[in-house]
Amino acid sequence: MSYGLGAYKKTSVETASKEQILLMLYQAAIKNCKKAMDAIDQKNIAKKGEYIGKMQDIVVELSNSLDLEVGGEVARELSSLYDYILYASTQANIKIEKSHLEGCLRVLNTLYDGWTEAIKTLKAQQNNGATGSKSA
Repeated sequence: MSYGLGAYKKTSVETASKEQILLMLYQAAIKNCKKAMDAIDQKNIAKKGEYIGKMQDIVVELSNSLDLEVGGEVARELSSLYDYILYASTQANIKIEKSHLEGCLRVLNTLYDGWTEAIKTLKAQQNNGATGSKSA
């Protein structure tokens, strides 16, 4: 059963657009942040560290994908937010305090919502552009 799920996940990532992959990364970071918070509640220190590590790996990947020259101010702001998430999650891991992860979760959710809207807007513009060019 797990093989089928693994194969499905692999196929969905391999066939996803860049936008879909970005949203999938945010979803996974959010999921791991929530799991780390639950692990703190359950006093499961090992799982807390595991989930924080997974979340940090994703955030590092997002940060590494930024092109500060092309992205300009937006990329610099994202870089600062990613740095905050990495710092706060490290503090949560060391101090075993959920409050640091709550801040991370707020930032991740805000970024996810923002990217979701940006992608919808971009797709709508592309669809309108395609429709407009056909009628011209």
